[in-house]
Amino acid sequence: MNWRGKKHFIARYSSMMPKLLIGSHVSTRGGFSKAAMRAREQGGRSFQYFPKNPRILRLKEWSATDAAACNAYCVEHQLQSIAHSPYPVNPAHGSERGQELYELTIASLRNDLDIAEACGSKGIVVHFGHMHSLDPLEGYRNIINCFNDVLEGWQGNAKILIENQAGDHGPMGTTLEEMVQIRQLCRYPDSIGFCLDTCHAYAAGLWNGGMDEALIDKGNRLGYWSALCGVHLNDSKYPYGSKKDRHARVGQGYIGTEGMRWMTDQEAVRGIPIVLESETGPDGTHQEDIQMILSWE
Repeated sequence: MNWRGKKHFIARYSSMMPKLLIGSHVSTRGGFSKAAMRAREQGGRSFQYFPKNPRILRLKEWSATDAAACNAYCVEHQLQSIAHSPYPVNPAHGSERGQELYELTIASLRNDLDIAEACGSKGIVVHFGHMHSLDPLEGYRNIINCFNDVLEGWQGNAKILIENQAGDHGPMGTTLEEMVQIRQLCRYPDSIGFCLDTCHAYAAGLWNGGMDEALIDKGNRLGYWSALCGVHLNDSKYPYGSKKDRHARVGQGYIGTEGMRWMTDQEAVRGIPIVLESETGPDGTHQEDIQMILSWE
C-alpha cells in the first residue's frame, strides 16, 4: 500500500471510530445544569462533577428540577457525564470503623447514584479502596459486600464505576485483574463498570505510558475494556512506577503527549466520557487542553 492509500485507510478508519468525548471536571456552583453549561462553554463534549461536597460523607437534598434540566441540556447538546463520589468513601473498610459509618457510606453512594441517574450520567466513580491491615482479602470481601448493599434493588441505568489506584496507599486496586474480579463476584455486575485513570495506571506500573499493546490485550482477555465507562485523562508529575498520585496537564508530565495521544486513539476509550482532572490553563478552565486534544482527531 502506497502512502496515498495509507492516508485514505487511516482517514476512513478514523471516521468509523466513535467520537473522542473529551471534557473536564467542572464545578456544580449554581446547580447541575449550570455544570453542564460550563462544560460546553469550554468546548467539552463530556464532563465530570461532584454530586455533593467531596470532602465529607453526608446525604444531599437535591433539586429534581435542576437535575432534569441538566439531563435535557446534555441530550440537546450531546454531552455525556460521570459523577465522582466523595473522597472519604472507602468500600474496602467495610464496618471496621463502625456500623454507623458503614451505613452512611452505603446511603451516600445510593444518594450519588440517584443524582447521577437524574442528571443522565453514566455512573458514579468510586475509588477501589484500601486497607490499613495486612489482609487484602478482607478488603476485597468488604468491597463486594459494600457494592452489593448499595445496588440491592437498584433499577437505574447509572453504574458504580470502579477507579484504579496509583498504589500510594498500598497495592490494592492497581491491577485489571482485581477490578474485573470484584465486578464478577458482585451480585449485580451489570450495574458495575470501570473508570481508567491514566496517571494512576502509569504510577502503579499498570501502563508503561507508551504504545502498550500488552495492556490492551490483557484488558480484552479479562473483559475490562468492554465494561469501561469513563476515563480520567491525566499526565503524571512523577515517573513510571512511582506509586504517586500527582496529576499533570496532558503533555506536561512524564507520560507526555505521544503516550496520551496513543491512549485516546484506542477504540475502548472512544464514545465514553474522557475527563481532565489536572490543573487549569491560564484562563482558569481546561479549554486550552481540550482544544489541543481535539486537534488529535
